[in-house]
Amino acid sequence: MSKLTDVPKRILIGRALRSDRLGETLLPKRVALPVFASDPLSSVAYAPGEVLLVLSIAGLSAYHFSPWIAVAVVVLMFTVVASYRQNVREYPSGGGDYEVATTNLGPRSGLTVASALLVDYVLTVAVSISSGIENLGSAVPFVVENKVACAIGVIVLLTLMNLRGVKESGTLFAIPTYVFVAGVFLMITWGAFRGIVLGDDMRAPTADFEIKPEHPGLAGFALVFLLLRAFSSGCAALTGVEAISNGVPAFRKPKSRNAATTLAMMGLLAVTMFCGIIALAAATDVRMAEHPAKDLIHDGAPLGPDYVQDPVISQVAEAVFGHGSLLFMILAAATALVLFLAANTAYNGFPLLGSILAQDRYLPRQLHTRGDRLAFSNGILLLAGAAALLVLIYGADSTRLIQLYIVGVFVSFTLSQTGMVRHWNRLLATERDQARRRHMIRSRAINTFGAFFTGLVLVVVLVTKFTHGAWVALLGMCIFYATMTAIRRHYDRVAEEIAAPEVPGDDMVRPSRVHSVVLISRIHRPTLRALAYARLMRSDTLEALSVNVDPEETRALREEWERRGIDVPLKVLDSPYREVTRPVIEYVKGLRRESPRDVVSVIIPEYVVGHWYEHLLHNQSALRLKGRLLFTPGVMVTSVPYQLQSSEAARKRARRRQEWAAPGSVRRGPKERAKGPSSHT
Repeated sequence: MSKLTDVPKRILIGRALRSDRLGETLLPKRVALPVFASDPLSSVAYAPGEVLLVLSIAGLSAYHFSPWIAVAVVVLMFTVVASYRQNVREYPSGGGDYEVATTNLGPRSGLTVASALLVDYVLTVAVSISSGIENLGSAVPFVVENKVACAIGVIVLLTLMNLRGVKESGTLFAIPTYVFVAGVFLMITWGAFRGIVLGDDMRAPTADFEIKPEHPGLAGFALVFLLLRAFSSGCAALTGVEAISNGVPAFRKPKSRNAATTLAMMGLLAVTMFCGIIALAAATDVRMAEHPAKDLIHDGAPLGPDYVQDPVISQVAEAVFGHGSLLFMILAAATALVLFLAANTAYNGFPLLGSILAQDRYLPRQLHTRGDRLAFSNGILLLAGAAALLVLIYGADSTRLIQLYIVGVFVSFTLSQTGMVRHWNRLLATERDQARRRHMIRSRAINTFGAFFTGLVLVVVLVTKFTHGAWVALLGMCIFYATMTAIRRHYDRVAEEIAAPEVPGDDMVRPSRVHSVVLISRIHRPTLRALAYARLMRSDTLEALSVNVDPEETRALREEWERRGIDVPLKVLDSPYREVTRPVIEYVKGLRRESPRDVVSVIIPEYVVGHWYEHLLHNQSALRLKGRLLFTPGVMVTSVPYQLQSSEAARKRARRRQEWAAPGSVRRGPKERAKGPSSHT
């Protein structure tokens, strides 16, 4: 089995890395930017479209509000970036919002933030990949016709790339991210030049369409509610900002300063691209509708169900560069690719947060373990499975998925910034240096404004999006919260039960006697070895135990036992229903009832085989019996192995693998290097 699984594993994710090579996986700023900021950078590909989709409900006349919504999103982006620059300086350990909330607001707030972030990371993967499939579908129809299969395929590919390690995946992802950023800036610059200097009339492919408003003539509170909903949809541009604060440990030194610089670069790039695309969408007369089949009108008739609505960025690129032009194709491909890679923000944030939560006993401890490539492999696989399930349920439809989005991220924003305000209040209570006090007061003001603004946006998002799908995200948060609480309660209960007492107790009292029982079915080499081992134990009582399933075999066993003159009493248990496990369990329990202070030692001879298929042919009764005996107090189970010839070949294969890559050394910790000359790869 090991041979069958190890070779494909090495081909897919590469050779194992030693723990002492962890420092080699740390990221410089130029690689950290696409790794941790690809989500907010790529969200400019769909956030402007979400704004226009919501405004289209009131008809074309509502489009003139889009610049003001863009300004509000920009102000919010700069507020969040400035606030998180305080976070990464004060809490560089990688706990991010979870650590800030737990330290300053208490464990319940921290767990709420963790639940929100875990949901948000899963949605980031689902939304980014679904949106990427739709963007790629504007150039390749086959992709959009098989959206779900293609989206799940991309999730599998990203999972394999991340299992190879953060640095390798980051290097691969850097190029398309920078190509996308350069392409968008070129589109904005060339579009502005054509429109302002050359005076060209650039028109989007939907410019001649009319929009049939679902609710014409909105005014008063209804219009305000619509604008707030459009603003909340535009806030998708802020998703992923918190990932940098969670990923500070992955930066090269000085970690906090590099993370803060990367945050500032990300914020500046994101708002510039977002505003540029909104402006070009207005200049080229882009038309979008939530239900394009019936709400987009051309020549007096609806477009019908066969019409596929292209994203805003694709329509703007077609207007600026020309349909089918080289630059249009490059930007379309880069947009689709960077949207796929935007999921990488979650692939770096989710496993790291899962590791921290596992260390705090809120998630299974397996999530705290680094894999062969020094990545948190179990967290990566868990994220991929959850995202694939969402894509399958929602049909890889980004418009439906994005309604679930944003709630989690603004819950974490608000609680994190509130925690930072309390952090500064605590420090100011003891700080006497005036220069440092002025710095703390300024930082507190930034975080206070951030907490107020993000809290206000959270209320807006909950009110405007609750019935459109936000309730699903809240339900997911509640499920994560309840699950993590139950896991922590279990770990605490187990820790309390197994804690070593300060004074001697029953566990430290020596048993009165040891009653050893050797289980046998026939006399062969494994049986004789088990009997020899049992004699070596020098138990107070020793007996051999067999179960009478076949009378002829039992009679033959008794005769050979007597012929060989084995000086161990043989006891045979009757089993009229041909069971093996139940009679042994009842017999052992009977021994315990007769002498509660005695320990019963059950010794089981087992074959050791070398091939996976041989495991199916041997030791099944022993496995079932050991599983049942584990639940019987006062019973010790000992396996006495007997190595068959096939196991010798398996041992040699294992030795060769250990000398080659030592796949398990990462989990066990670094070993001393062998003496003598060594080579480095």
